[in-house]
Amino acid sequence: MASLEHSWLSGRIRARAARHWQNLLDRAQRRSGAASDDMREEARDLQQILTRYLHTTEIGALNGRDSLSRMELPAGTDWRWRPEILRARNATPALVAPSSGQWLSDEVALFHDCPQRALILRQLRNHRATDLSDYALALEIMGFGGSFLSFSLGLPAEAREDLGGHHIIRLETTLQSERPITVYARLNIQQGPNTEKILRQMGDPIDGYNCNRVIEFDLGYADMSQRSVEKAWVDVIFEAPYMNAVTLRDVILSRHARAQI
Repeated sequence: MASLEHSWLSGRIRARAARHWQNLLDRAQRRSGAASDDMREEARDLQQILTRYLHTTEIGALNGRDSLSRMELPAGTDWRWRPEILRARNATPALVAPSSGQWLSDEVALFHDCPQRALILRQLRNHRATDLSDYALALEIMGFGGSFLSFSLGLPAEAREDLGGHHIIRLETTLQSERPITVYARLNIQQGPNTEKILRQMGDPIDGYNCNRVIEFDLGYADMSQRSVEKAWVDVIFEAPYMNAVTLRDVILSRHARAQI
């Protein structure tokens, strides 16, 4: 028996629905966009469903050719992850003049204290042969008048499972910038009311294309309790970001056991 989405009847129903909405569009165009509030709300609900469907199915298609499974990572690696926003088209492609703490997706939020909000954070399609991820995150900074600027990547539940002092979190990135800029990464681990923070500079200042950086967060030196980890995230922090454009072309986080001494 044919599956629901591939059956003849299902296809006819979807084709009929598409023709119906096309007719509604034609009528709205003839009437200079006039439509009831109920119809516009129904269209918005349908748009959200279709957007989520495209996003979900694109993730499924990309998983089959994900380069993560072929990467050489340290022995004992039990978790590896590339953020979803670098693997599939996001429902919201950009944040323009965002307020601090505004989210681009479920994984990515931008934080700053720039009063002019002269910032744009957007998802870009990667096209170069050397790109391993399908999408990138681009941050454009105009007249920045604040004192701090960062965006946060929230780690999934798999990264937090049994996370403790016997682990090392590894961060591998590919960045580019229009002008030299120093970038830091800070791992944050929340256990109850306490949040442990580990800060690392991402090597020399980022300058030009294909700046590959690898840093490690050794949790053996972190002040962690026996409680389970409730939340973990990585802040990517930009120093003196005035008038620049920085692109995160790829990011891979992984976890492996630290050597026992």
